Amino acid sequence: MRSSRGIFVCLTLATVLAGCGSPAPTPAPPPAPPARVSAEPIAARPQPGAVDPGRTPPIVDHGPRGQKVVALTFDADMTPSMLAALKSGQVKSYANLAILDILEERRVPATFFVTGMWAERYPDVLERIAAQDRNEIANHTYRHAAYKPNCYTLEQLPRTEMTADARRTFEVLAPFGGNQTHYFRFPGLCHDAAALTALAPLGVTVVDGDVVSGDPFATAAAPIVRAVLDRVQPGSIVVMHITEANAAFTDEALVPILEGLAQRGLRPVKLSELLASVP
Repeated sequence: MRSSRGIFVCLTLATVLAGCGSPAPTPAPPPAPPARVSAEPIAARPQPGAVDPGRTPPIVDHGPRGQKVVALTFDADMTPSMLAALKSGQVKSYANLAILDILEERRVPATFFVTGMWAERYPDVLERIAAQDRNEIANHTYRHAAYKPNCYTLEQLPRTEMTADARRTFEVLAPFGGNQTHYFRFPGLCHDAAALTALAPLGVTVVDGDVVSGDPFATAAAPIVRAVLDRVQPGSIVVMHITEANAAFTDEALVPILEGLAQRGLRPVKLSELLASVP
């Protein structure tokens, strides 16, 4: 209807909001119910390096040669005698934090082969390693005892203890999270048929390496740099150590090694990336 002045009177709140004389807006439809999410757990992907349990572990020395990438690996050794040297104060540290500083600053991927005893002695350092998505964690036995006779001067592990020794290390490493793998490295790279048989129940891939840096007990950085850059090629797996007291020059050698790799057009990647196409 009209007022005495001929102006339409808006009779409802809806028409006031929409404008006098305009139709009321169509109400919005109610929100759709949330999509149902399956309660079934997603199957965990197998860890890199995992093979069928019972299979004799494959042995890898290097990755494919067709791409200009390499894997930098660092062993974290610990033996009962090394632990005793730490506790007595004879040795200051078997954890070279300068290596981690360099890798983090330059955002370089790396794979760490860790003994169970080292993880237990340096949980904070392993947490730091695990926190970086560029890093991977692999198994280097529990107490760095040899799985084969006459492996340098290493204590020999009894054959009956080998499976349990490696399994124990996986159990120690797992709670740290990060990029866990089923790669395994023997101390001294020493192994034989009996050692491989002992590992078969665990479903691992054995990783040796085609570039051994020689950093343990080196007396200068230059020989380490030469040992790596003289041998490295596409697909190489480089073996170094993070155990500061018996590999004191690895951090000093690392920057020249990284620069030398870059000059050769070789890019460091995680071990799992290097070996992704290896059957």
